[in-house]
Amino acid sequence: MKKNWIGLALIAAVVGCPGHAAEVRLRLMETTDLHMNLLSYDYYQDKATDQYGLSRAITLIKAARAEVANSLLFDNGDLLQGNPLGDMVVKVHPLKEGQLHPAFKVMNQLGYDAGNVGNHDFNYGLPFLQRAIKGANFPYISSNVYLDDQDKNSAQARHAFTPYVLLDRQLSDTEGKLHSLKIGVIGFVPPQIMTWDKANLEGRLVARDMVEVARKYVPEMRAKGAQLVIAIAHSGFEKGDIAPFAENAVSRMADVAGIDAILFGHAHAEFPSRAFASYPKVDVERGTINGVAAVMPGRWGDHLGVVDFKLDNVSGEWKTVDSRASIRPIFDRVAKKSVADADAMVEQLIGEEHAQTLAYVRDRVASTSSPIYSYFAQVSDDASVQIVSNAQIAYVKRVLQGTEYEKYPVLSAASPFKAGGRQGWTNYTDIPAGPLAIKHVADLYVYPNTLKAVLLTGAEVKEWIEMSAGQFNRIDPQGAAQQALINPAFPSFNFDTLDGVSYELDLTQAAKYAVNGSVVEPSANRVKNLKFQGRPIQLDAKFIVATNNYRAFGGGNFPGLSAAKVILDSPDENRQVLIEYLSMIDKLPAGRRANLDADNNWRIQAVAGVRLGFVSSSSAVKYLARHPNIRLVKDNGDGSASYQLVD
Repeated sequence: MKKNWIGLALIAAVVGCPGHAAEVRLRLMETTDLHMNLLSYDYYQDKATDQYGLSRAITLIKAARAEVANSLLFDNGDLLQGNPLGDMVVKVHPLKEGQLHPAFKVMNQLGYDAGNVGNHDFNYGLPFLQRAIKGANFPYISSNVYLDDQDKNSAQARHAFTPYVLLDRQLSDTEGKLHSLKIGVIGFVPPQIMTWDKANLEGRLVARDMVEVARKYVPEMRAKGAQLVIAIAHSGFEKGDIAPFAENAVSRMADVAGIDAILFGHAHAEFPSRAFASYPKVDVERGTINGVAAVMPGRWGDHLGVVDFKLDNVSGEWKTVDSRASIRPIFDRVAKKSVADADAMVEQLIGEEHAQTLAYVRDRVASTSSPIYSYFAQVSDDASVQIVSNAQIAYVKRVLQGTEYEKYPVLSAASPFKAGGRQGWTNYTDIPAGPLAIKHVADLYVYPNTLKAVLLTGAEVKEWIEMSAGQFNRIDPQGAAQQALINPAFPSFNFDTLDGVSYELDLTQAAKYAVNGSVVEPSANRVKNLKFQGRPIQLDAKFIVATNNYRAFGGGNFPGLSAAKVILDSPDENRQVLIEYLSMIDKLPAGRRANLDADNNWRIQAVAGVRLGFVSSSSAVKYLARHPNIRLVKDNGDGSASYQLVD
């Protein structure tokens, strides 16, 4: 009996005794929206960078692990797509069945505990996604995506991915004793994947509301013994009422009982930070939303998200005593210096794929006699957008020859993908005059969209432009002498300019549409002097508009756009269309080559007595001589500069 008692005592000392109060400290770490930035390398500029890359975040991961006895590491998706390295693995040296994707060559070495699927991970199609994640040495989860089969709307609906996992971990308390804890981890992705990747997913998958699914499964996870529940939501955080099926549902997610932490992303923003100080239910100092620890560590590996828990079992079961979240940067924006060296392991593991990507992006396509840049693409007609539109129009006209649609005029919608904003002041296209390579084309068109065309009336074309004009703030003619032009909450990729027509924008008018596409000012009319071939557009006339799959199938919530309007459902990527167009015009005699400069078909109307200001990169200063309508106000010292439109 004595020996048995001693043996039990020893076991209790090692694994912890339920009758003895203990404190466990646990750290969660998150990476998100890496977009294949495994190395700290800018493939578009073809040079190393110290401002992003998983290779530098690894230094933070190792340091954060060394500080604590217990830690878990998670990735929150948008991993497989986003730069030429991601494209190379799909198109140049396609990933074969059983082959290890370069992302998992790196991540497997880091010992991730789970990964969530992001919306861009579907961009290359479901078969590629499934083939790639087979190589992960950790579970992948997504709870609100189901198979599109006969049971899709029933209680028997089958998940496309494992909805959640219960991780059994041995954690050390503050006295060094081990305790078994079951940690539930559940993943979510915006249901809008069914719109954004309609061609890839229709007939294969269906998606449900993230919060609805959370309310179903969190209690189930608890019932199965989860003592801590972590929600990994590939979703952003917005103010106001969040409707069902919302893309950015984190504020509603924080209301779901039983969730202990939310690791989120998708928006490429940073939480906790002062940018969210005015948001409801937020404690920026603690890093909580509605009392739930929450973190969003930027994008491309520029931050590491950290959530720290204190747990005790005073009550006889494990309870959270304290939790708080923070983000750790790899680059000090104030001092303008790196604070995390690149880990050499990454290049050692994927050096071959990196070399293959460099060879791919350096292939020459064409040439340009003028620099191409996007620094002013949000405030004036711009060559980086014009080139895309020219390519789209040429493609659609060629494909529709001999069809019933040949008789209709072809317009094009395109937007500036690289326009600073949440991506930082280095996120602009800046291509010098000279040879154009694949890297430059990928810089002009960063997404693997496919080309579509829609048939619209003149009235619907006007509403498309009205929605785009929501990028701008309302300008008060009787207000301050200096007023800001651009609403930073409006994504630049939703600022479509339409080529093939000409127009002006009167910003003294209110925006007709909100960012989410809802009508806020029914009588507003910002679009002025809308003309086709120099004459006022006929509202009942028919036009074909070339665009991409994201916009054509409803992405951005533009009025009147849906699958029903699509008359050309091309499988060709917009980027490939651009490559072929540039190659074609480069082969023409010099006198017949198309002009790659902007045609200035749209402009913002001046407002008497008001200076219209905006912020762009300080690197744009070198091009001001080419823009007599833009004046530098001041260099802001953080990589940005303030500018004004002038009459």
